[in-house]
Amino acid sequence: MCGIVGIVSKAPVNQLIYDGLLLLQHRGQDAAGIVTQQGRKFYMHKAKGMVRDVFRTRNMRALPGNVGLGQVRYPTAGNAFSEDEAQPFYVNAPFGLVLSHNGNLTNAAELKAELFNTDHRHINTDSDSEVLLNVLAHELEKTTRGLPLTPADVFAAVRGVHKRVKGSYAVVALIAGHGLLAFRDPFGIRPLCIGHGQNEGGATVMVASESVALEGTGYQFERDIAPGEAVFVDMDGKVHAEQCAANARLYPCIFEFVYLARPDSVMDGISVYQARLNLGETLAKRVVSTVPPNEIDVIIPIPESSRPSATQLAHLLGIPYREGFVKNRYVGRTFIMPGQGVRKKSVRQKLNVIASEFKGRNVLLVDDSIVRGTTSREIVQMARDAGARKVYLASAAPPVRFPNVYGIDMPTPGELVAHDRSIEEIRKVIGCDALIYQDVEGMKRAIRSLNPELDGFDASCFDGVYVTGDVTAETIAAMNSARGDTAEKIGEEGDVDASRLALPNPEGA
Repeated sequence: MCGIVGIVSKAPVNQLIYDGLLLLQHRGQDAAGIVTQQGRKFYMHKAKGMVRDVFRTRNMRALPGNVGLGQVRYPTAGNAFSEDEAQPFYVNAPFGLVLSHNGNLTNAAELKAELFNTDHRHINTDSDSEVLLNVLAHELEKTTRGLPLTPADVFAAVRGVHKRVKGSYAVVALIAGHGLLAFRDPFGIRPLCIGHGQNEGGATVMVASESVALEGTGYQFERDIAPGEAVFVDMDGKVHAEQCAANARLYPCIFEFVYLARPDSVMDGISVYQARLNLGETLAKRVVSTVPPNEIDVIIPIPESSRPSATQLAHLLGIPYREGFVKNRYVGRTFIMPGQGVRKKSVRQKLNVIASEFKGRNVLLVDDSIVRGTTSREIVQMARDAGARKVYLASAAPPVRFPNVYGIDMPTPGELVAHDRSIEEIRKVIGCDALIYQDVEGMKRAIRSLNPELDGFDASCFDGVYVTGDVTAETIAAMNSARGDTAEKIGEEGDVDASRLALPNPEGA
């Protein structure tokens, strides 16, 4: 899960990309990067850290140009501690290409070997995004063969990418001197939308992971980019679009609606906020069948994503809704922090209890989902320490029983508290008095009712069905073995590899 933005304008875009990335910061806190283009020259700055820390005034001044893209990174492939794998990535032929990618390729290892042995291209990191960039570069080189670039050539190259690449990918790329390319995998697993607006220079076209990045910067959301579709915006701001996949179907990741996306976004025709309200409504039936409502004194959400579900649940059951946890907004989202040790350490830094809401009460805590169980166990204990008589826990999502291979950090079955455990066994691990889960079909119905035209969802972490059809236990094992997400593999966290190869930051940045 990452956040990406791409812009073609008649005015400088550095500030607009920065503002867009701030609005997508919830999608990744590991690293951030921006590339702009002036003439045929790219200017890049990227580093580990949050947007506000990576970009200072001197960095912004060194990013001139009216075309650009940016990314906030959350690592699910490659090395979580390596600054080299901050995006965007650059390759100088053909034309000069820069790319940012949200998603995860399931055949990255095979593609990497193919690129070296057949396409004679070198990959210098463990990132699947660099693999994707080189596949795109090779396909683009094949379609142009030294001739001037046309939109038809760009779409032919994307068709070639779709034939070779498996997994999830929403992409923005710059082609030096020609324009901005955006495309989405044939299942539309990861979100991508397009919008437009006006600034002092004239018309601006913007693509982003979520509609909030458009609306929050004063631009108008136009539509979602369709699964398999490619959109090419030339340097004059003219938009060309074409379907580039033979059998495109819309199966967005359901976890986007459960947890990942901001509630004020609309994705694939579905309001994220309304989806979470609906989940609370269906969860109410599950709660009543497990715990009689008269045994619950108060309903308390675990901030932030669970609030809509908890409010709807409280309304339907006629039970008081209270805020019992105060969140420290200056600690990162625990779920997407690299390293289980960091995750454990940050829970009590992140949340503090309002003891009066717990003391002597039977409390129903509501969370959006339960993944590893680490945070849930800690929070249940915090409620008990605050004087709760009984602590019940309800999850607006079903049990997470299977690894996710499409860009969410749920890599190994052993890390998932629900894998190979019954509900009662999970309850004992977490330490609550009762545990209530949403059911898979109820979750799907609740969200799909908001857009019946969807073909379905990728709900693989809940039901074990991988929509791309190429994922096996061996695939998952191979992907996990390739992950470099532990500090032990690279020495001390924060070490910088002196052998880094990337488009250098502009002098003086």
